[in-house]
Amino acid sequence: MTYSQLIKLATWASVVAAISLIGVKTWGWDQTQSVSLLASLIDSTMDSAASLINFFAIRYAMAPADKEHRFGHGKAEALAGLAQALLILVSIGLLLTQTLGRLWNPLVVENTPIGISIMLVSMVLTGALVVFQWYVVKRTQSNAIKADSLHYTSDFLMNFGVIIALFLASIGYHGADPYFALSIGAFVVYSAWGIAQSAFHLLLDHELSDEQRHLITQLALTQPQVIGMHDLRSRQSGHMQFIQLHLELQEDMLLLEAHGVAEALEHRIMAVFPYADVIIHLDPVSAAD
Repeated sequence: MTYSQLIKLATWASVVAAISLIGVKTWGWDQTQSVSLLASLIDSTMDSAASLINFFAIRYAMAPADKEHRFGHGKAEALAGLAQALLILVSIGLLLTQTLGRLWNPLVVENTPIGISIMLVSMVLTGALVVFQWYVVKRTQSNAIKADSLHYTSDFLMNFGVIIALFLASIGYHGADPYFALSIGAFVVYSAWGIAQSAFHLLLDHELSDEQRHLITQLALTQPQVIGMHDLRSRQSGHMQFIQLHLELQEDMLLLEAHGVAEALEHRIMAVFPYADVIIHLDPVSAAD
């Protein structure tokens, strides 16, 4: 599959999974009145909203560069990630309003076998989606899909926590339910912070990772006829990496030959970073100091 096909399929899968999870968890909440299951339902509702944001944002981000957006539309993915983080915080506020009251006045959780069965079904659906999303992220490096995957990974772990809470309720420990809900909420807040941090890095043109920059440097310095390099600059925008650097070459090298060295290095870099936009400036070695 092509990049765009994988991304579009991942967004469709996310939307379908979110709607399905909302349906089964709503019925489960109605049957059990478990606040930890409610926490999972609220998270799935926010996931659904986030998946819809991704659905439209990714399609905009994949639009080709035009005369108004010469570097493309990739930062729409970062904006989608930031919106997802804000939605998660809203969901935590809704959860707290339900959970704090249960801490002081615990209610009996009903029909726990139904609730446990629903959460097992949810884990299967969520686990299948997360595995597919990991595959897509590995193939595309999409930050929006990665953020969405973090949502559903936390949802998978959350489902496991709800099962434990329901089991404890089934043997008489009804007071454990709101504590599990708070624990789930804390984990979701932690995930939201990671998503927001990644989105801010992209919006503020943060450099690529040290490992990626080191790899680019090694590719440049091992290119035949290259004496040195300097002024490496990089940033990420959606699935695109923008890489700029200066190569130091012999002063008496013909322009055509120097161009060939730069073009060969560009091909080497793009073999490792297939979605990169590479700009190489050529300097005579005496002017590099």
